[in-house]
Amino acid sequence: MKQELIRTIFRLVWERRGAEREKNQFSETEAEVGPSTSKRSRLTSANANALKLSCELLRVFVTEAIQRAATMAEAEGNHVIEASHLERILPQLLLDF
Repeated sequence: MKQELIRTIFRLVWERRGAEREKNQFSETEAEVGPSTSKRSRLTSANANALKLSCELLRVFVTEAIQRAATMAEAEGNHVIEASHLERILPQLLLDF
């Protein structure tokens, strides 16, 4: 996986969570007036090593999911992996990771 793709996905998730957090904090503190802290306005980022590790973890996770789903499909006599195969292997895969 390309690191830039993973970085973009992370950034999108962080922006959405930040917007939700601000919305929730605003509704909780409508009556409260005061200066905002710099922590609230700070952007989340990941350094290069964290990004490389995340890419490798996702690569291994997807590869393992495909291999397990393929094994499940072959056991049923299918040559194509279907969503049902992924649904069946997902609980154990998540426990293993």
